[in-house]
Amino acid sequence: MKILLRSAAVIFSLLLMACGGKEEKKKEGFSVDRSKTTEESLKAAPATDEVPASMRVTLDEKGVGQIKDITLPAEIDAKMAAEGGEIFKTNCTACHKLDKRFIGPSPKGILERRSPEWIMNMILDPKLMTEQDRCAKDLLVEFNGAAMSNQNLTVEQTRAILEYFRTL
Repeated sequence: MKILLRSAAVIFSLLLMACGGKEEKKKEGFSVDRSKTTEESLKAAPATDEVPASMRVTLDEKGVGQIKDITLPAEIDAKMAAEGGEIFKTNCTACHKLDKRFIGPSPKGILERRSPEWIMNMILDPKLMTEQDRCAKDLLVEFNGAAMSNQNLTVEQTRAILEYFRTL
């Protein structure tokens, strides 16, 4: 009987030690959980109907800045567009690619989404625009806080870039 009682006590003690007191040890360095997105998790995620700022159409907004009104002629000025293309290539291609999204949005089709005044104001004073214009603020958020740098371009250079955008 003593042996049976001692055996039961030992087994009970082993069970208690096996079940409790487990410590989680920290690993040195860092680790990344790379779990894949599944269809179930996508279905569980809340869907938003809001259009991203880069795709939003705001043709009636002129932005904030010195350009209040601009009338574009029906014909594209090829010489001005070529000059604008060179300025764009020199100053803008570090962040903007024609065919795809990069650090900043692609200018392709921009005139279908933004007014000429908004585009020029954004190029001339991006800081003011991101401080005071709703769409520019949303673009800043959409592109992870990568603020457009002021290239200190003149109104004439900015107008040439706008003419280049008309050819895209």
